[in-house]
Amino acid sequence: MKAAAILFAIAAVCCVVFLVSFLRDRRRLRNGFYLFFALLFIGITLIALLASVSPSAAGLVAFGVLLLIVPTVLALTVFLICNGITMLRREGRRPANVLSLLTGIGICALIAFNATVTQLAWEPLDILRGSLNGIVVYVSFLFVCFLLYSIVYGRIRTEKGVDFVVVLGSGLLDGYRVPPLLAGRLKRAKVVVDAEDRRGGQPMVVTSGGQGSDEDLPESHAMADYLVEAGLPRERILLEDRSTTTFENLTFSAAIMEQRKPDYRCTVVTNNFHVLRAALIARRAKVNGQVIGAPTAWYFWPSATIREFVAILVDHKIKNLIVCALIVLTQLSRLWS
Repeated sequence: MKAAAILFAIAAVCCVVFLVSFLRDRRRLRNGFYLFFALLFIGITLIALLASVSPSAAGLVAFGVLLLIVPTVLALTVFLICNGITMLRREGRRPANVLSLLTGIGICALIAFNATVTQLAWEPLDILRGSLNGIVVYVSFLFVCFLLYSIVYGRIRTEKGVDFVVVLGSGLLDGYRVPPLLAGRLKRAKVVVDAEDRRGGQPMVVTSGGQGSDEDLPESHAMADYLVEAGLPRERILLEDRSTTTFENLTFSAAIMEQRKPDYRCTVVTNNFHVLRAALIARRAKVNGQVIGAPTAWYFWPSATIREFVAILVDHKIKNLIVCALIVLTQLSRLWS
């Protein structure tokens, strides 16, 4: 019982830390780490409590959890490869569309590499295996935290009484048509506006997106036309037509909103796979609002989510490179021991 009490105390501290950080600003990546450890220690505490009542039952539960790891990894690998093939068939051969396929193939290659090194029993290869496995475990941990908090953040209800609804652009089809991905964002924005109107508010909509080199007009203009056709009065739409990145989307939109109302509150609309990274960028751009997501086709979500995660890794590349270097150095130290 003493061990269970200690674990319960640790779980309680993790929960408190998460809640305090979440309530202060839920647009922080660290919240995902706090949530992960809170759930981890809650699970361990429950097993410890079960062990105090029935050690055999607790052992069976712990063994069952470990036993699920292998089939889970295999199922994930098969799913990622199948999803990657689906993406290529439906969305075309672009680098962003092969991420899930490459991830699945990468897992297969790592499994085969580990098996080969075990058979060869050569120390330099064993050190390389240890380095690769360590980096994979580290990146997998980051991904689980990212995915867990993305799901939690994406399910938070929108704030009421906002002054603006900002819709982030995502490119046009044939240079002028709104694609399904962007249409989903615009439909979600219209739902938010209609809900605010029923409550007596009259929020303005900011369509945000500049003109790409392969586009006949700025994205924000095509988005505005789409909303007008959906029944939103043109006078309630503001155009931000200079941006080329998400950071510029939010920075330039914030300037427009501050000019009209310095103490504004807004809701930013994007797709569900992009919610957390957009929220992190919104915090960096000092946008006073939260981000909500529009639904995405099931087959599009895995590759898009991996792309978002890779972008966050790159945003924190110095820290991640330092950790990876330490993992490699730890393995190399075996040569001198």
